[in-house]
Amino acid sequence: MELIAQLQQELRTLDERSLTRRRRIVETPCGPRVNVDGRELLAFCANDYLGLAAHPRLVAALQEGAARYGVGSGASHLISGHSRAHADLEERLAEFVGPNLESARALYFCTGYMANLAVLTGLCAADKDAEIFSEELNHASLIDGARLARVKVGVYPHADLEALAALLAASAARTKIVVTDSVFSMDGNLAPLPALLALCERHGAWLVVDDAHGFGTLGAHGRGALEHFDLRSPHLVYMGTLSKAAGVGGAFVAAHASVIETLIQKARPYIYTTAAAPALAHALLTSIDLIAGAEGAARRAQLRALIAQLGTGLRLERWRRLPSATAIQPILLGANDETMRAGAALFERGLWVGTIRPPTVPPGTARLRVTLSAAHTGAEVAQLITALNALERT
Repeated sequence: MELIAQLQQELRTLDERSLTRRRRIVETPCGPRVNVDGRELLAFCANDYLGLAAHPRLVAALQEGAARYGVGSGASHLISGHSRAHADLEERLAEFVGPNLESARALYFCTGYMANLAVLTGLCAADKDAEIFSEELNHASLIDGARLARVKVGVYPHADLEALAALLAASAARTKIVVTDSVFSMDGNLAPLPALLALCERHGAWLVVDDAHGFGTLGAHGRGALEHFDLRSPHLVYMGTLSKAAGVGGAFVAAHASVIETLIQKARPYIYTTAAAPALAHALLTSIDLIAGAEGAARRAQLRALIAQLGTGLRLERWRRLPSATAIQPILLGANDETMRAGAALFERGLWVGTIRPPTVPPGTARLRVTLSAAHTGAEVAQLITALNALERT
């Protein structure tokens, strides 16, 4: 009972600090209009940036994949779980992002979290004297991947190229790995990827780019941050998430063929995991077609228009919208309790906006995290703008 009492006290402490996390039950498909806990809400908290999660063509493709391949894969990729759907998807992904990589090959994972664990542990598996240089605001999966690699890890301040250059210059490691988000998930801003790549090429380091929030939304063809910055290099290791703009699930790593083969042979999160359902991979083939085609281009244009509309329409005095040209639009409030009250007030008005608190963000930087989708309309974004402007003044 003492163990239970200890946990209960820790939970009470979280609640007193406005840090308790709660789940809500969504009864409808992912989209701007959802039924949550029995209420119809206008949602600005999903990562379905292109509005593809309930697209009829993807629904039909998933149904077709299930009819063709069944529901489960039955084993890991290296036993018997690697289906024709997985192979076709990896080939399609390598072709899609290949223009920005050298001799590209792709590897499909169940989740982005697992992909990041695999990349960092796999690249360090053959060199325990390797060194990782991690961006201060990296996603938890990158932080955990660096820890699991069991090598020396240096953390450089957010977007501080001088600090990173000094760390790289001081390192005697044969294997150096710089790892960064492309779009920072809680701030919405972009990493200085061209300068980071130049540093990595100068110091003979890998640049691992987590493009979870850029794939599908950035670049003329939706190829992500590398296309956006027009980067190409054998030093690049690229991770793209397929559960956000792509609307389905899983993730992939794309890099030089030798990197991918190393992950297949060395990365424990890949080797010892049951493969994702082949039906998901089959559906993702349609998703990539949508992203790459005319419809994807139109949806990216709509998303850019909504981002501009929000930035122009907000008239905040106490709160602060962080500078972001991406679908992630954070509004900094600072205090946990005020952020939770603001989120609850929006919810009562029929608007569902994410409330982000420590440890996801540093203490004193709690925020509302507005995420926009191409499926939103201008009228819906105007409704959010009106509510935020009015709420800040109460």
